[in-house]
Amino acid sequence: MDLRIRLALRLERWRRKNLKELHPLQQLFWESTLRCNVHCLHCGSDCVASVTTPDMPAEDFLHVIDTEVTPHVDPHKVMVIISGGEPLMRKDLPQIGRALYDRGYPWGMVTNGLALTEARFRELRKAGLRSITVSLDGLEEDHVWLRQHPLAFEGACRAIKLCAAEKRLTWDVVTCANQRTIGHLPAIRDLLWSLGVRDWRVFGIDPMGRAAENPELILTDEQFRQLMDFIAAERAAGRHVSYSCEGYLGSYEGKVRDHLYQCAAGLSVASILIDGSISACTSIRGKYYQGNIYKDSFWDVWEHGFKPYRDRSWMRKLEPCKDCKAFDYCEGNGMHLRREDGSLMLCHLDRLGQK
Repeated sequence: MDLRIRLALRLERWRRKNLKELHPLQQLFWESTLRCNVHCLHCGSDCVASVTTPDMPAEDFLHVIDTEVTPHVDPHKVMVIISGGEPLMRKDLPQIGRALYDRGYPWGMVTNGLALTEARFRELRKAGLRSITVSLDGLEEDHVWLRQHPLAFEGACRAIKLCAAEKRLTWDVVTCANQRTIGHLPAIRDLLWSLGVRDWRVFGIDPMGRAAENPELILTDEQFRQLMDFIAAERAAGRHVSYSCEGYLGSYEGKVRDHLYQCAAGLSVASILIDGSISACTSIRGKYYQGNIYKDSFWDVWEHGFKPYRDRSWMRKLEPCKDCKAFDYCEGNGMHLRREDGSLMLCHLDRLGQK
């Protein structure tokens, strides 16, 4: 590994140590609904169009914002990301966004784009929409197959075009690479660039939710290395393509994303889930929930909870982390990859043959 990267990784360790101690809340996810208008094969939340779990009332979430968050933060420095399910399933989304905007919070959302018409987009922009991430996972046949909706590709492309025409919006496109699409990445890139995309994030799919029942969605180790090489080559060519934030990548650190590996879950990132559970990233297992807004003080939990996130020495006792020389840099990988029993679903160093 390049000496400069080694030194940078050591500095990152100290930065992360300081972040654990200070744990400033910088990003707050709200799982506003479990309803969705597609039925993705890789969904980690198993969302469907009609669910027994009702949407969280907007007033409940805003009550937490007003009483538990705003008194302790500068709202302009906390990004609220509305997620789901599909957040556009909520008819009151513009009103919620406006309420956040009026309180000083920048807000954004993640969407599949299917319901993002031009009229809806303009309405959300007037409500203060600051950022948006659109999912597009392949060329038309592959995207429709993964999203299980005949209009999924058309909707995603329409949403991308709307974003590309908006000059004062922070936005990007995310792609979940799988065994069917790994060989099509150059063609997907060309499509996205033709639509005006200039920021592209590529993910692998983790064996959780529905994806656990679809092993063909999970990249093989060879394909995972192929993905890293593709991203590194794209960045070397001057295109802003990056891998997701998850996972320490060994010799690929400094080559495939804008920052070195970090898992900010519970350090600067929190979430409020559909049932009121207080967590970090929305895909983290229930065992690691830290409380519930309907019985606990959110801010008290944020200040004094999240111990398994901020002190990861417990991971050191488990395989494959027990004797790993990279643990100081990796700290056991992303929290969302920990099963209920604490075991690790995926080790990126293993996949890259660098363990």
